[in-house]
Amino acid sequence: MYKPANMSLWQGRVDEFEGDAGLRWHQWIKPFKPGVTPGVTIVGFASDAGVIRNQGRPGACQGPVAARRTLANLPNRLSRPLYDAGDVICPGDQLEFAQLTLACHVEMLLAARHFPLVIGGGHEVAWGSYQGLAKYAEGCHQQPVIGIINFDAHFDLRQDAKPSSGTPFRQIAEYCQAQQTPFKYCCLGISEASNTLALFNRAQQLEVSYRLDRDTNWQQLPAIEAQLDQFIQQCDWLYLTVCLDVFPSAVAPGVSAPAVCGVELSLIEHLIQNKIKPAIGANGFPKLKLADIAEFNPEFDRDQQTARLVARLTDLITR
Repeated sequence: MYKPANMSLWQGRVDEFEGDAGLRWHQWIKPFKPGVTPGVTIVGFASDAGVIRNQGRPGACQGPVAARRTLANLPNRLSRPLYDAGDVICPGDQLEFAQLTLACHVEMLLAARHFPLVIGGGHEVAWGSYQGLAKYAEGCHQQPVIGIINFDAHFDLRQDAKPSSGTPFRQIAEYCQAQQTPFKYCCLGISEASNTLALFNRAQQLEVSYRLDRDTNWQQLPAIEAQLDQFIQQCDWLYLTVCLDVFPSAVAPGVSAPAVCGVELSLIEHLIQNKIKPAIGANGFPKLKLADIAEFNPEFDRDQQTARLVARLTDLITR
């Protein structure tokens, strides 16, 4: 199910005496329409189904609407157009249909040369996002190697009877195997207390490049950067996904599974700004083609703290 953009959500402060330099996102954004000039396009994935299947705390389906209300007041630093393409809605337990719908939207936006920023929703968003990027890649003359960079406390490689927010990267691995394409997955911020031995074993079998939360800190920055550099060099395109439970619960209380330890925000910002965004492919274009933010659960937020975190990350990724 698809719901068109509700532009009434985009309201905020107007600094009428500041000119263009005083513009905010609510004054810059437009509803997405086919044929518009390529730019940054926001897509919501309003789903709780994967989190519920994964025995997590429901409420993430409200994330896209709550995020827009906070994004509205972001100072505009974009030199390119900004659009809202509305929300993919997951009614009830119709997760697979919702993920396929999201994939179609992502593929369409990429084909039109937009940069899609998907806001969830549970981390089941990743399977929909990736399918869209993979389908778009199939149309390329030479099949690009897609690398996934995930900031997350969880591998999300679980074997389960039904797909959920805990299974998307296992699903991607199986898809890559079926397509005979490389599975390139880098996951930073893993919590030993939140992942079973089976998940660590699967990560090893799939040759996942990962780093524990306790080893993802400023003291180990040279090693982290070297790990990221090596991973990025192996990839033609990058898909960035940020699960908000990678941050300490004091920073991100509004998530489905709060973290006890987590990774410092400033470090993740540094890696996105200085390693992921600047990565350039052989064709001279940025490797980063797609990004999403997962697990924002406004029901458990405090004083819009996590909503503001979503806005800060969105600002960083898109400008």
